[in-house]
Amino acid sequence: MSTTRGVLYIHSTPSALCPHIEWAVGGVFGMPVRLDWIAQSAERASYRTEYSWSGPVGTAARLASALKGWERIRFESTEERTSTSEGERYSYTPTLGIFHATTGLHGDIVIPEDRIKKAMVTAALGGRDIVDALDELLGAPWDAELEPFRYAGDGTPVRWLHEVV
Repeated sequence: MSTTRGVLYIHSTPSALCPHIEWAVGGVFGMPVRLDWIAQSAERASYRTEYSWSGPVGTAARLASALKGWERIRFESTEERTSTSEGERYSYTPTLGIFHATTGLHGDIVIPEDRIKKAMVTAALGGRDIVDALDELLGAPWDAELEPFRYAGDGTPVRWLHEVV
């Protein structure tokens, strides 16, 4: 099985969810996980953490599945590409739900050809504007909502996980 690396960013969550998040993340890795929580200045009474990991391909998806749908949590789960897999990014907000994108070598979002063609046809038939459709395919609404929380985390310490069995 191929291994890769990634980062889980919990951008904001109330303190009551912190131990539940640690439990869910530990469940993905099959071992207890202790996260270092710090106050999130972008939202009153909330906390943030970052967790760098190494593990099997698909770990970012498993983390996103374990955390999506929880109210009052904002997170991103990323995974680096390998020789046999694409990179991935999952973003979640309570108002928008989950966003998934394939990422290229440098972290840029790669949009499959069929999704671009669908956006073009829809726009040509008088449907959704092509610019709006492409913005959504690129995750712009999620980026707009998460950016204040990302900025508030500049300089946050990261815990490195070097080996997962």
